[in-house]
Amino acid sequence: MKKDNIKDLFNKLQDKMDFEEPNEGHQHRFLEKLNATNGITPLVAKKNYSWLRITSIAAAITLLLTVGVFQFNNSKTIDEKLAEISPEASNTQFYFANLIEEQIRALNSEKSPETERIINDTMFQLKKLQLDYAKIEQDLLNGGNSKLILSAMILNFQTRIELLNEVMIQIENIKSIKNTNNANYTI
Repeated sequence: MKKDNIKDLFNKLQDKMDFEEPNEGHQHRFLEKLNATNGITPLVAKKNYSWLRITSIAAAITLLLTVGVFQFNNSKTIDEKLAEISPEASNTQFYFANLIEEQIRALNSEKSPETERIINDTMFQLKKLQLDYAKIEQDLLNGGNSKLILSAMILNFQTRIELLNEVMIQIENIKSIKNTNNANYTI
């Protein structure tokens, strides 16, 4: 008779039974708790999996840094992009930039109390022209009308050179007026 009662009990509880398996390591944790309550120390030391977590984090950081450095090193400068689009423009830029730099050095060598104001104004105007050139250069890199933009770039360089030449002429005039005035005052 007992068998029938047990069968009936299982038939009644069949839909309510839990068939899920416990999490991984459940038996090991259960035995550790059981041994701890009985005062038994385990012979095998508890495994520490933190090195795996640390290693995986380090690998992820290394991967991100490698990708970042690779992307950073692949970015080209504006001059390199300009050389790709138009090698002639790059050569022209190099020529004019050297010429302008040479004239700026000559201009700065003429600095005196009489010419300081005109030189400072000229340097301010040159900075404005350089900013305009940077905008023109960006337009070329963005795919604008290359002939028109290259023409504007050359015109910008020519304007800077003409400005420097005009200022050098004015400085020479200032120096000659100063020398004439000094000659008039000598006894």
